[in-house]
Amino acid sequence: MMKDLNETLFVLTGCTAVGKTRLALDWAESNGAEIVSCDSLLFYRGMNIGTAKPTVSEQNRVPHHLIDLCDASQKVDIATFLPLAIAAIRDIQARGKKVLVTGGSGFYLKAFFAPVLDSIRVSEKTKEAVRKLEEKGGLEGMVEALKSLDPDCERELDIQNPRRVARALERCTETGKSLSQLKAEFSSQKNALTESPKELVVLERDRDELNERIEQRVRAMLEQGLVEEVKRLKSEGFESNPSSSGSIGYRETLAFLDGKCDFEALFSNITMDTRRLAKKQRTWFRTQLPSGRVVNLTETPCVKIEELFE
Repeated sequence: MMKDLNETLFVLTGCTAVGKTRLALDWAESNGAEIVSCDSLLFYRGMNIGTAKPTVSEQNRVPHHLIDLCDASQKVDIATFLPLAIAAIRDIQARGKKVLVTGGSGFYLKAFFAPVLDSIRVSEKTKEAVRKLEEKGGLEGMVEALKSLDPDCERELDIQNPRRVARALERCTETGKSLSQLKAEFSSQKNALTESPKELVVLERDRDELNERIEQRVRAMLEQGLVEEVKRLKSEGFESNPSSSGSIGYRETLAFLDGKCDFEALFSNITMDTRRLAKKQRTWFRTQLPSGRVVNLTETPCVKIEELFE
């Protein structure tokens, strides 16, 4: 049996363009740490400019893990990520190094603190039965069937949401268990990441400053050749992977290449969508992650590296 991850994991996050990369590099370099990326787009080779991927020189300063795992046409999901993250952390700690986890992908970050993978595998037979029930009886028919399996389902589920009702019905049908039982079992899952000790720092900036940084970043990406990067990725077939081609910066550039907007609109569209993403990220960090130390870089622009994790 593999040894647990007993050493503290240092987790540094914050919304896009907040300034994670510089602080992560400085802290890791000062503390003998290696960086484990928790950014769902850095997995993909060739997606460099639009993801603000650490440069070669930055990666030479501090070893990085879980970057450039596969081509952009290949999909990476949380089930792929978890064992790779655990293996990387074991390797780093076995060599006596500290681990700094950094990135802004909320769902992947949450995996370090709580269960995120549902172990229930619903059979095609059950899925087909639920599909037929929905076609015949609609939402009302699915809710009636779900209540026959779990009379208290309304306590755990928004029964006005057809997708959630269908998924709940599949899982209850497959297992014969109530939603409350399934929820309790899911919450009790443990793995090496959720059980490891952690220190969390969330970086923030005031909205106006962050918006200005986002605008500067988008302008720099376009100047550095984002359009050419997307042309190359398009020729390599990355549109077959919605996780990569549908991400911010890439989907807008694809629209530009298809003649759906001009270059000025491309800049505006990426900037607007990035601001929306940052707003969603702030809400996610506040509601889905445990309480951590919040560092506002507008109020403390020269945060001391030795005091980042107190």
